[in-house]
Amino acid sequence: MKPIQVGLLGAGTVGSGTFKVLLRNQEEIKRRAGRGIEITMVADLDQARAREVAGEGVRVVADARDVIANPDIDIVIELIGGYGVAKQLVLEAIAAGKHVVTANKALLAVHGTEIFAAAHAKGVMVAFEAAVAGGIPIIKALREGLTANSIQWLAGIINGTTNFILSEMRDKGLDFATVLKEAQRLGYAEADPTFDIEGVDAGHKVTLMSAIAFGIPVQFDKAHIEGITKLAAQDIKYAEQLGYRIKLLGITKRTAQGIELRVHPSLVPSKRLLANVEGAMNAVVVHGDAVGTTLYYGKGAGSEPTASAVIADLVDITRLHTADAAHRVPHLAFHPDAMSDLKVLPMAEVVTSYYLRLRVADQAGVLAKVTGLLATAGISIDAVLQREADEVGGEGSTQTDLIILTHDAREGTVNDVLAELQALPTVLQPIVRIRKEELS
Repeated sequence: MKPIQVGLLGAGTVGSGTFKVLLRNQEEIKRRAGRGIEITMVADLDQARAREVAGEGVRVVADARDVIANPDIDIVIELIGGYGVAKQLVLEAIAAGKHVVTANKALLAVHGTEIFAAAHAKGVMVAFEAAVAGGIPIIKALREGLTANSIQWLAGIINGTTNFILSEMRDKGLDFATVLKEAQRLGYAEADPTFDIEGVDAGHKVTLMSAIAFGIPVQFDKAHIEGITKLAAQDIKYAEQLGYRIKLLGITKRTAQGIELRVHPSLVPSKRLLANVEGAMNAVVVHGDAVGTTLYYGKGAGSEPTASAVIADLVDITRLHTADAAHRVPHLAFHPDAMSDLKVLPMAEVVTSYYLRLRVADQAGVLAKVTGLLATAGISIDAVLQREADEVGGEGSTQTDLIILTHDAREGTVNDVLAELQALPTVLQPIVRIRKEELS
């Protein structure tokens, strides 16, 4: 059978990895797909780089629309990134009857509803395994492997940059700014790391996973997102002393009130597998009613790991290329006419437990006042740790740190009582609040 022909938009890191893996494993891939898969056309503004990546026999152009207009191209791989021109090109490829493979989590998290609707109307596939957790096949697991389950929750370390930074802060006792500079020097962090360190990248990814897990539209605008820029080294140290590690988690849960969709630093018990994912690695824990808890671990970025996911999508599309569109796996696991209208909860309605650190005056009655306000608000305490004043501020210090772990409480209630606590004259610095996730 004639090989399926693929056009590539963007010949950067992932594009070059896709060429390498396709070439190296072409016979194995052909045996799995049932026919050959060939990238026959590449669009990149840097045509010299593209020619170097593509090698002989591949047509290289500067204009991506030349690829889309080519009637011989069956599948378009979009590796440009961003919300702007990438969106237009993806929609134009769909309108031209091309299947699309993309690693663009930002595009799908923000505009996925429009893109998937266009693809459904045209009878083509949009595959995006590479958009979440690099080489880990988490999208396929959620869409197909766990299809018998009512998924209850998932939580993931889905940004390698922030996980590397947190691992280094814990191992070396360094502050955030110092470790960020080191991460940039080593190439783990971009020159502008904002999307990573502010949690936006993880927010895009958990939005897509939430849609697939619960059959809801992609709703990135409703996700609660916090990054790691305000984390202090002493909180990582205190968490360790209490038996926890701090990880930036993307979390989505099904509750009786609606769907939780949030990204923020979390205390995770150190005995959990997720707490022991170090460096730039990714991991996702999924809990289904039938299967229980499952863990997916691996490289969340990089040329060949991400290319692995891109090519897996190419193989899936090749297998289903001639199949009736109505019998393909739906983009978001659930058929479009069976999507749920479950609401995404505002953060104030989320219930979880908390780590609180208060820098307070080292004097009698402070602890009683703090715990009294928490009790009045109906927030019960799991544990209290008070540091020696000398340990916090040096010999003769008149300040100390008060660390409190709470049981489950509603976020809005916690917000209110923290405002009261912050107003106390004996609370000397802004209160640190980090959510705690037992993942049990």
